[in-house]
Amino acid sequence: MAEFNENAKIWYDGKMVDWKEATVHVMCHALHYGSSVFEGIRCYDTKKGPAIFRLHDHIKRLFNSAKIYRMEIPFTIEQLEQACINIVKINNMRSAYLRPIAFRGYGRLGVDPKDTPVQVVVAALDWGKYLGDEAINIGVDVRVSSWNRMQSNTLPAMAKAGSNYMNSQLIKMEAAADGYLEGIALTPQGLISEGSGENLFLIYGGKIITPPLFASILPGITRDSIITIARELGYVVEEQMIPREMLYIADELFFTGTAAEVTPIKSVDRILIGTGKRGPITERIQKHFFGILTGDIEDKYGWLTPIYV
Repeated sequence: MAEFNENAKIWYDGKMVDWKEATVHVMCHALHYGSSVFEGIRCYDTKKGPAIFRLHDHIKRLFNSAKIYRMEIPFTIEQLEQACINIVKINNMRSAYLRPIAFRGYGRLGVDPKDTPVQVVVAALDWGKYLGDEAINIGVDVRVSSWNRMQSNTLPAMAKAGSNYMNSQLIKMEAAADGYLEGIALTPQGLISEGSGENLFLIYGGKIITPPLFASILPGITRDSIITIARELGYVVEEQMIPREMLYIADELFFTGTAAEVTPIKSVDRILIGTGKRGPITERIQKHFFGILTGDIEDKYGWLTPIYV
């Protein structure tokens, strides 16, 4: 999990401030109504120095999330990209998990956020393997959650909004209470959606399948990267709706996400997937993905933004 460094600096509305000074008022709109959008971004220690993975795509998605919720971010995409670079520099980090967040601050109380200022923060954290160090190689045990993802006409799943993660918390806490590491949510129609904070991939008969955007999923940036890598490696990748029972008969399953990276799933509802360990296709995709991040494989897509040019 994330580790806080209270000696670190945080980028707060255009200024670098001490960790303990990066505070909000208790009557902040986001605290009462969940009016925030955010990103999780990884900076990796590559052979050429620290570099941020798909920085522009993450910040663009932040702006898209804000647009969906009619939030006017008072900075440009370029300014927030530079803020992410600067926060790694000022904290002298080689690798980091970056958390840019835009939220409605202190102004007025009420569901209508009119005249409430939008504030922006970028923090840098130490965060290891989200689902555990062994999960990348061994895989994780998960359950299908009793909590569904929301309909697209209730809360927009394409926005990475703080309010959506109340649903994620229910999925995650239920799984943990029952002895699983993660949960898989279904759509309101009973088809596969995603994990509490990860996209899902299924391998069956050599074909790679992942739920489409209309399955109430977040348009994951790691998800997009894995689709690109898998096709480059010669695999057929299809986006289609997946019935629950396909999870049990899949040859391989894995999660993707900025925090989870590429994490195999070894069982669902106590049913072993394949041989009950990381499968060969998952392993091949993993190695290619991590190879790009370390610099062992050419970054032909320009996914890495170096901190020091």
